[in-house]
Amino acid sequence: MKRAGYCLLLLAAVVAAIAVGRVVQAKAPEAHRPLYYIDPMHPAYRSNKPGIAPDCGMKLVPVYAEDIGKSSVNASTLMNGGVRVDPATRQLLGIQLATVEKSAGRGSIRVFARVAADETRIYHVNLGTDGYVKETRDDAVGSYVKKDQHLAIVYSPDFLSLAGGYLSANERSPAGFAKDNSASLQGAATSQARADRLRNLGMSDSQINELSTTHKIPEDVYVVAPTNGFVISRNISPDQRFERHTELYTIADLSHVWVIAEVFGEDTQLFRPGAIARIIIPDTTEVFSARVSNALPQIDPVSRSLRIRLDVDNPRFSLRPDMYVTVELPVVLPPGLTVPRDAVLDSGLSKHVFVKTDRDTLETRKVETGWQLDDRVQIVKGLQEGDRVVSEGTFLIDSESQLQGTASSSGAATTPPLAPALPAR
Repeated sequence: MKRAGYCLLLLAAVVAAIAVGRVVQAKAPEAHRPLYYIDPMHPAYRSNKPGIAPDCGMKLVPVYAEDIGKSSVNASTLMNGGVRVDPATRQLLGIQLATVEKSAGRGSIRVFARVAADETRIYHVNLGTDGYVKETRDDAVGSYVKKDQHLAIVYSPDFLSLAGGYLSANERSPAGFAKDNSASLQGAATSQARADRLRNLGMSDSQINELSTTHKIPEDVYVVAPTNGFVISRNISPDQRFERHTELYTIADLSHVWVIAEVFGEDTQLFRPGAIARIIIPDTTEVFSARVSNALPQIDPVSRSLRIRLDVDNPRFSLRPDMYVTVELPVVLPPGLTVPRDAVLDSGLSKHVFVKTDRDTLETRKVETGWQLDDRVQIVKGLQEGDRVVSEGTFLIDSESQLQGTASSSGAATTPPLAPALPAR
């Protein structure tokens, strides 16, 4: 009987063990079930089911109870926005550190700009009388013309009477007369007055001098180029009638041009009148020296930027109106504490960096910045010389910090609410 009793007890124990094992196996998956899912790029977003993040298109990441428990171990660090990353993980993820150092701001500011013709070297060709176009010569838009080159031949009866009066006045004041002869002086004044009237109508000095030499009244008048330059516009054709003051040609001397640069923010203080800059043509990498003009900068009504004007000599005519170029201005700023530009994260409301405080801990720290030049940023407040900051992989560390901070603030004992910061999927 005793042996039978022992057998029954042993059988009961085996059955109980098997039952307990089944219960444990049944509950194990429950314990490892995710509490919720988060956006890996924006940990504030939560969902109660797996899916795709609505903002970045990445898969939602599950968060388990044991993960939250582990995060709470470093709660004091996470309260400061820090994160623990061992050296091996930093190397694996490509996270690099840089030392806060004191350096002068030596570099250059680069802005895009547009070439424009120098408005003081733009000439508008017109005549002060009505007329008829007989012929045009080598006057296509874009053509290079030389001073006094004949562009067109026109006819106007107004020139005939003035030309005749000019020749008559010249005959009454021959060059051999004494200077004190009153008739000679009066004739010279009349001749000069008629020459001025011919100029006002549009006759060139070269044709007026030709009148004095040939003593013949010309039937036709030449429209000539007032300077060496390029034909920018042309509103004249053979057999065309025109009215007085009609603009026949626009000619620009492009041996000297303007470069209009749009400058924003604090950079405007560096483009002082007289400063020397470099103009670079992106396609050819040709470089020109330019000087910031004394002209008052204008404000762009759309972008609200300042339009800075630079004067550039253009002897080979490489710079053409409406061409886009790069303006490079060398600058030297006062020395200060600097970090790489990528080390600073700007949320729009504040700026912060990640500082290495011990072997594994990267602590977030708010900073105030000053000048930014090339790849360096001045730190006005928040860091000391010799501090080590994250210079590459900053965004990855920031995302991990937000992820751990969200998990630790939720606590391990209770299931966090499923109310998402963004609409849940």
